[in-house]
Amino acid sequence: QLVESGGGSVQAGGSLELSCVGSSYLTERYCMAWWRVTPGKEREWVAYVPSVGEGRSVVTWSLRDRFAISLIKKNYTLNLKMNMLKPEDTAMYYCAADRDTSVCGRLRRDYALWGQGIQVTVSP
Repeated sequence: QLVESGGGSVQAGGSLELSCVGSSYLTERYCMAWWRVTPGKEREWVAYVPSVGEGRSVVTWSLRDRFAISLIKKNYTLNLKMNMLKPEDTAMYYCAADRDTSVCGRLRRDYALWGQGIQVTVSP
């Protein structure tokens, strides 16, 4: 089970940090990721991080100047720090995970477990 928190409303230029806590589903090797869905668009991969190794997190190119992903391995807690938010960042954000792997993917089918989603709204 994945439980997201930290969403809400913010004005453009502000910051938010999302968190996602995984639990018994995750094993020693796993990947966790953030996705988002904006109205009228497909689910978009935002960032991922594997539990194995250091410095292997990846943020999608268009967001890497403003978003940062991090993982607290011992707590299975995934964070997404979002800075300089824009109205186009308004979306439902989803946490996703896959276990028994150290190679993270950018496709929906790469993740077996999904959170319920959390809303982020950025006003002009």
